[in-house]
Amino acid sequence: MLQLFWTLLRNGPGLFKVGDTEYNHWFDGMALIHSFTFKDGEVYYRSKFLRSDTFKKNTQANKIVVSEFGTMIYPDPCKNIFSKAFSYLLAAIPDFTDNNLINIIRYGEDYYASSEVNYMNQIDPITLDVIGKMNYRNHIALNLATAHPHYDDEGNTYNMGTALMRFGMPNYVIFKVPVNASDKEHKKPALRKVKQVCNIPFRSTLFPSYFHSFGMTENYIIFVEQPFKLDIVRLATAIFRSVNWASCLKYDKEDITLIHLVDKKTGKAVSTKFYTDALVVFHHINAYEDDGHVVFDMITYKDSNLYEMFYLVNLRKETHEFIETNKVNFSPPICQRFVLPLTVDKDAPNGNVVRLKDTTAKAVMQRDGSLYCLPETIFEGLELPGMNYKFNGKKYRYFYGSRVEWTPHPNKVIGKVDIVTRKYIEWTEEDCYPSEPVFVASPGAVEEDDGVILSSVVSLNPKISPFMLVLNAKTFEVIARASIDASVHMDLHGHFIPTQSTN
Repeated sequence: MLQLFWTLLRNGPGLFKVGDTEYNHWFDGMALIHSFTFKDGEVYYRSKFLRSDTFKKNTQANKIVVSEFGTMIYPDPCKNIFSKAFSYLLAAIPDFTDNNLINIIRYGEDYYASSEVNYMNQIDPITLDVIGKMNYRNHIALNLATAHPHYDDEGNTYNMGTALMRFGMPNYVIFKVPVNASDKEHKKPALRKVKQVCNIPFRSTLFPSYFHSFGMTENYIIFVEQPFKLDIVRLATAIFRSVNWASCLKYDKEDITLIHLVDKKTGKAVSTKFYTDALVVFHHINAYEDDGHVVFDMITYKDSNLYEMFYLVNLRKETHEFIETNKVNFSPPICQRFVLPLTVDKDAPNGNVVRLKDTTAKAVMQRDGSLYCLPETIFEGLELPGMNYKFNGKKYRYFYGSRVEWTPHPNKVIGKVDIVTRKYIEWTEEDCYPSEPVFVASPGAVEEDDGVILSSVVSLNPKISPFMLVLNAKTFEVIARASIDASVHMDLHGHFIPTQSTN
């Protein structure tokens, strides 16, 4: 008998102490994979620590022995430090951890726990067991890659990465993995069919832009080269300078932000130079084409202080102390809309060449022919944005997110923004902290917000069990909540698998 079920996979840090050693940053914790399986009106929960090489080394040693983003482990001077130093300098870029704690990526029919380095771990989406470790560099020249790919209507996966000096001239790399790339019968990985779409040279050879995500429309890739930069020399020598990798990221508020527009089919960048003021961006919301323009929305910050919030020493402060210490530096997340004209009327009034009537975003012609982009502010205060992914790359109306406040426990609200009317609704409950909202469309849905919002919720109140929350995506009324008789950690991102079957 054929039985259908749906699974929401989630990923995030779950273990912060090994033996007597402890991580410094929340983004360092060892990955814990969660699955919520929906079947016959019930929800089944399973979780398992990602059995990465990092996990095995740390648990075997009963201490943290592998460096992470905010926690640097220095070599034992008794264990041939000169040999290790030579190998690091020879490689230029250090070998990273495979503690993939950020997201779940689908390539072909393969599912991977991923972070932002060259390593991923393929997992079984049902058992959560590790099938094997994957190195991007065995298939494409990359040192770093995002954990936020895009999937087109056919199911192909697009992603971006960074190729540093070890592979010749440094570049940002856009690549594609076809939907039919997996060969499970012969246990061949989907990445073996990866295709490079294009290269984009660094603006500054030794200071590439950090990026966490990118935008995609039907015909274009949008890459925002921001002045939040990775210092390559500092990264390569971090272990000798006694600094962590997080300190190798620097924000230059005096710089500009370049916006690259790349044709997906030809791999060629649009020749027009688009730029805006200095900003920091982690998450794109959506992008689409409209009457000769590319429109894209993203969550921006005026600085890079968000990462500081998640050092564990900060998260453990009392709320009043935390707010008092950090209120001056708080940079709220702002949803901003940028518009890039594909053709330019040089005689446009006031130099603004944006012709769309439903936005106040501008692109102003400069003397050198470049376009200075002035965004429209849509909403302030939401992060971890999600949407109806059927509208990805298309004109859309709604997005969902988690409220971010400058407190040790920042996510207490799930919100919905109507971009057209600017109406906002939210769900909140005392002492409850929901994860990133995930939209799931109703079967046969026509309207964009016809569906449900899923979010795993944890609480600091020991009387409130963790639960899976199901909201009506139109009204934010509670449809159901499934309590979980287990310890559940706050997660980061995940992947919804719409249909699986068993006999």
